[in-house]
Amino acid sequence: MATDFSGGLLRDNPQVQEAVVSVTAMGRFAEPDDISGAIAALLDDSNRWVTGQRIEVSGGVHL
Repeated sequence: MATDFSGGLLRDNPQVQEAVVSVTAMGRFAEPDDISGAIAALLDDSNRWVTGQRIEVSGGVHL
């Protein structure tokens, strides 16, 4: 399910979709379910001692 993130730029523009996919290690762009698991894990009480971290949830776009 594509979202309105960035005003729907990724959702509505095949050229942008192709550009993102071409630089992403996972070979596709993210869906909301790809991100939600990481967020849920970080919100779990067992992570209460985690502070000040930058956690990349990008499918490898910055590798």
